[in-house]
Amino acid sequence: MHQEQNSIRGRPIAISPTIAAPRETRIFMPELVYFEPNALEYPKGERIYQWAKNHSLPIRMTTSHNRITNLPGETDNEKYKIAKNTLVVGVRKTLTFDTSKPSAEYAIPISTGCMGHCHYCYLQTTLGAKPYVRVYVNIEDILNSAQKYIDERAPELTRFEAACTSDPVGIEHITGNLRDLIEFMADQPYGRLRFVTKFHHVDTLLDAKHNGHTRFRFSINADYVIRQFEPSTSRFAERIAAAGKVAKAGYPLGFIIAPIIRFDGWEQGYADLLARLAEALPAEAGSDLTFELIQHRFTKTAKRVIEERYPKTKLEMDEAKRKYKWGRYGQGKYVYPDEQASALREWITERIFAHFPEAKIEYFT
Repeated sequence: MHQEQNSIRGRPIAISPTIAAPRETRIFMPELVYFEPNALEYPKGERIYQWAKNHSLPIRMTTSHNRITNLPGETDNEKYKIAKNTLVVGVRKTLTFDTSKPSAEYAIPISTGCMGHCHYCYLQTTLGAKPYVRVYVNIEDILNSAQKYIDERAPELTRFEAACTSDPVGIEHITGNLRDLIEFMADQPYGRLRFVTKFHHVDTLLDAKHNGHTRFRFSINADYVIRQFEPSTSRFAERIAAAGKVAKAGYPLGFIIAPIIRFDGWEQGYADLLARLAEALPAEAGSDLTFELIQHRFTKTAKRVIEERYPKTKLEMDEAKRKYKWGRYGQGKYVYPDEQASALREWITERIFAHFPEAKIEYFT
């Protein structure tokens, strides 16, 4: 790198050239927007339609997202990338909520799909070959269903996870669904909301009425993992700056370290992560911090799909180096052998408590 020369008292010194600050991770802007039947009958659907028109986005109608077949692109990978930048606006028909252990009692469905390109993501397989970003406009129906679940379990608390099948923060500027959920839960004595994000676009949620009933969590990881495996997401520094804003807005705060990956130098990588987090968080984050720890895992199907979609990935998926673990519904996955998993858990746990002695680790899986 070229360095300019200057001098003090006749002695040359090196002056580093100005380094431009990294650009802010851009907010999601779809390249194509589809509307499913009845979506425009809802105020939110009409508002999103006007938003798309105001941004001069191509708008198409479809009878179902499953019938979208004419996306541009010559290869499957090209069509996949275009699908990730396609927004589908529809009505949620199934109002029975899936369970969401260990994070919460139920998953609350306000969107499906994600604009991020995280190599390891389980959505690679669960969303199939058409990973559109789908949003649901019948939010009142979804809230009414949530109310029934809350009433059935009262006076026990019922927790809802809003990020099981998407990253709702990344599309909040389009939908407003998270704000609707947050303000609904604020008035629920026995209802609580949780969601996690890799995006820093949180400003529209900072003044929402939440009454401390929503835990706002950020997905964080070692620098190596974010750089290598999380394209199209906010950088670590952006996420932590957003976490500071969220803490100052009074939300309960949490962090998910996932997936925990054994890369060369992982010990130092995760030690640095937690040291940087402790240094960056404001005092408003307080002592009510939660951590969730999830080791990397993959299925045979996921491995095949990931290698097809990201052929140059450095993600280690050597089945011979892993332990096979049976999961729900008889489907197994590959995780780290017990000794390696224990080393990951103990190393990271020790450093969490060193920096955040009053924090709660909710689980390691």
